[in-house]
Amino acid sequence: MLVLTQGDPAGIGPEITAKAWQATCQHGPAFVFLGAPELLHPFVPVQTVATPAEAAAIFPHALPVLPLELATPALAGQPDSRNAPSVIESIARAVALVQQGQASAVVTNPISKEVVQKTGFAHPGHTSYLAELCNVPGQDVMMLAGPSLRVVPVTVHVALRQAIQQLSTDLIIRTARTVAQGLQRDFALPSPRIAVAGLNPHAGENGLMGTEERDIILPAIRALQAEGLNITGPYPPDTLFTPQAREKYDVALCMYHDQGLIPLKTLDMAEGVNVTLGLPIIRTSPDHGTAFDIAGHNSADPSSLLAALRLAATLVHNRKNTP
Repeated sequence: MLVLTQGDPAGIGPEITAKAWQATCQHGPAFVFLGAPELLHPFVPVQTVATPAEAAAIFPHALPVLPLELATPALAGQPDSRNAPSVIESIARAVALVQQGQASAVVTNPISKEVVQKTGFAHPGHTSYLAELCNVPGQDVMMLAGPSLRVVPVTVHVALRQAIQQLSTDLIIRTARTVAQGLQRDFALPSPRIAVAGLNPHAGENGLMGTEERDIILPAIRALQAEGLNITGPYPPDTLFTPQAREKYDVALCMYHDQGLIPLKTLDMAEGVNVTLGLPIIRTSPDHGTAFDIAGHNSADPSSLLAALRLAATLVHNRKNTP
């Protein structure tokens, strides 16, 4: 049984949750929603449960909910930091359920970093909080996966200037190791092909447009090759995402956030999934945010959440069956 977190109650999470249940109630994958039941009442039949084990029999007929209380009624499109504790509690309880063996994976609805950080939440987003809950701080790696492409940014939610300052040979090595292990364990790829993007135009063109490729990136690639990883590069970023190039690798290791997420969302926005590698549990998420601007309009597309639920179920199967 998958457990789906509440996300921000004022965002599109409740709407896409209801639409996802309507699309999966007869054929699965089955999930239980961990959040305030009243968020879903306008959309679909709801039944509260005490444990995920009760949800399987209910799922074909009603959306099973492990109930949480909101501090104040949620208004679509109007985020309220008073409800941030329920957002955070939903994530923590979902992780605990998987750790206890009561659920198989966590799928997270979108949260607003600004809203939760107003209440003292010390993390830049879901990923590092999940790593802390799993007692593996700093070992988390964000991967975006779609039908056409998988990408991993080495530096993530920092300003571009800071990303360049953060980039190091050691960070690339640690990230690539986690990526290789995750693809082997959860994606059933025995020897994943990792393509590494350069940082500069034309991958630096032998130092003419920057030396990071020579001084930082290439030493990491050579060290990882010596460990037996199937990793190549650095490649010019402007040609790494063509159809012909994508046939030659399983994941692109990118130097900063937008270098990887722009091509991923251009190609696979509707079905892109955020996967956290490096955790002892499985976690997926839609590749979009809370979309407060369209919340309450019944126009949100549930495709990315559906893809996240289906991928989570696949990863659970793969992890059970990978030696």
